[in-house]
Amino acid sequence: MNARLSIGFVARQTGCTVPTIRYYEDIGLMQPADRTEAGQRQFNEGTIRRLAFIRRCRDLGFSIDQVRELVGLVDEPDRPCAEVRDIAALHLVEVRRKLDELKALEASLCAFVCSCESACVGGPAVDCTILESLAIPADQAQRVRQGGDGCCGF
Repeated sequence: MNARLSIGFVARQTGCTVPTIRYYEDIGLMQPADRTEAGQRQFNEGTIRRLAFIRRCRDLGFSIDQVRELVGLVDEPDRPCAEVRDIAALHLVEVRRKLDELKALEASLCAFVCSCESACVGGPAVDCTILESLAIPADQAQRVRQGGDGCCGF
């Protein structure tokens, strides 16, 4: 594990960009790299595993603070697994909340499209029901949508 790897090599191996690696080092998610006499960073093979871990966490949408906690749990393996589960469970709650918001967004957009298809498609844009709906404040538009059945079943 004494290999000395350049930042470019580590970036290629992990799919992280060089600035991202520097950032993770600057914010303490990674130990500072050793430096050559010329000041170039030199990483060891463990860096690839650490960066792969961080990147996977970020791909799953964990915040930097959550990644910091998870990295801490990796670094202190005697801590209870329940701490990892709690972080993941909290993130799951947030993901589900975002999914609910996306479902509401989907319903609104579907209602816009269906309204246009049934009322005005092919006519001038000035008469488009979508443009008209977008001009209504959100709280009033919600009351209008709840008033009837749209063609999309919403």
